[in-house]
Amino acid sequence: RRKVSALVERLRGKTMGEVYVANGAKSPPVVQLNFESVRLTDEQFYQLCKNNPEARLELTADGELMAMPPTGAKTGARNKKLSHRLESWSEKDGRGIAFDSSTGFALPNGAKRSPDASWLRVERWDALSHEEQAGFAPLCPDFVVELRSPTEGLQTLQRKMAEYIENGAGLGWLIDPLEKCVDVYRPGQPDECLENPAEVSANPSF
Repeated sequence: RRKVSALVERLRGKTMGEVYVANGAKSPPVVQLNFESVRLTDEQFYQLCKNNPEARLELTADGELMAMPPTGAKTGARNKKLSHRLESWSEKDGRGIAFDSSTGFALPNGAKRSPDASWLRVERWDALSHEEQAGFAPLCPDFVVELRSPTEGLQTLQRKMAEYIENGAGLGWLIDPLEKCVDVYRPGQPDECLENPAEVSANPSF
């Protein structure tokens, strides 16, 4: 715990642009800190997120802490529209609950992830305790969506999508406005790339 506190203290007061990544450039899209040797507990990570509400934090299964700065205006507008459409569908469908990008999940492999949009069947939600619902729900959503921003690497997002599927997601969409395509992920199937689609269907998964 002292090692974690010391590292966080060294970073306190620094902006995203003052922390360097491997390529040596300032203003990195994602700050990556390796906590594998100290292994943050669930409570420590939860408190770290509470103490840094301006940063979107994730923890990989290998113990690497990832801090993502706020998105640009265009990506933010797209993300809001995405969350709104998923929420509208979820309310009409009635079988589950939709979540936005501020929601964290504790995946079975130990990673802590916050998809840009996600959906969970109501029976799985109701099976959680009140404490589990209030914190990082200990499961992977049934449906996850990641929206690529100009600062995010494609391979990193592709690995995250594969991780969601490996940890129980039934369907995943990686929406890439930069390449004008949507990658569709399903268990036991190769990912499918849809080029500049007018719409994307969740059938037959949902």
